[in-house]
Amino acid sequence: MSQHKVVLLLGSNIGDQKNNIDTALNKLSETCTILKKSEYLTSEPVEFASSNIFCNIATIISTHLSPIQLLDYVKKIEIDMGRLTDSTVSKVYTDRIIDIDIVKYGELKFVSERLEIPHNRHLFEREFSRILLKDLFKKTNT
Repeated sequence: MSQHKVVLLLGSNIGDQKNNIDTALNKLSETCTILKKSEYLTSEPVEFASSNIFCNIATIISTHLSPIQLLDYVKKIEIDMGRLTDSTVSKVYTDRIIDIDIVKYGELKFVSERLEIPHNRHLFEREFSRILLKDLFKKTNT
């Protein structure tokens, strides 16, 4: 089984945000290997109004899962942790206990109804994402 390096962004703005992210990372590590993590970063909500500040982190994982299998796995983590709405489905951003986005999957370019890789908003449009990814990549030659 071949392994793939994948960049994920995790965020939370409900409850103990840092603990929520750490819980999600622990659940990810049950199936994937976490290779690198950025520092934690707090940021204002993007594309919706909320008084809840986000805590975010970027990570590089190694996984044998296909992109869709990985998407299903991270969505299951989100639901298991209590996430009630999926913005991909509802098209509306809301507060969330955990959000896990697949930003890059090796050098793969992939588009489906459920998933687009690379996640161009995180790579090019969102300031907090650029800060996290810069921090992540300065720690590695990946």
